[in-house]
Amino acid sequence: MTLTKMDIVKNVRHSVRFKNRRKSAQQYLFPELNCTFLSQKRANELVNSLFETIKQTLAKGENVVISGFGKFQVKFKWTRKGRNPHTGEMIILKSRRTVTFKTSPKLKEKLNMQAHRHDKT
Repeated sequence: MTLTKMDIVKNVRHSVRFKNRRKSAQQYLFPELNCTFLSQKRANELVNSLFETIKQTLAKGENVVISGFGKFQVKFKWTRKGRNPHTGEMIILKSRRTVTFKTSPKLKEKLNMQAHRHDKT
């Protein structure tokens, strides 16, 4: 299954809660009522803002490190010779910047633990 931006928005909306400042009588009986959820619009704004910040940082040529997740790194590729796979013709590929992702050791460990579980079944 692929995780989409909309899935992230839904997840943020349901997991982020704000505590109410005042407690009503019912909230003493039902503590789960002592919070409010984000609206769909606000959750979407938060996720878009996060992605925009990441894009702007990468566009400046800086790395983005998310602790426990990984590192987005900007790499420079020099001009080089290439070949058109359809015609076999030699072409010059222009220099460009690309983004690479390197997982954190914690994420690698978690991924490998899940892979071992699937191997045992």
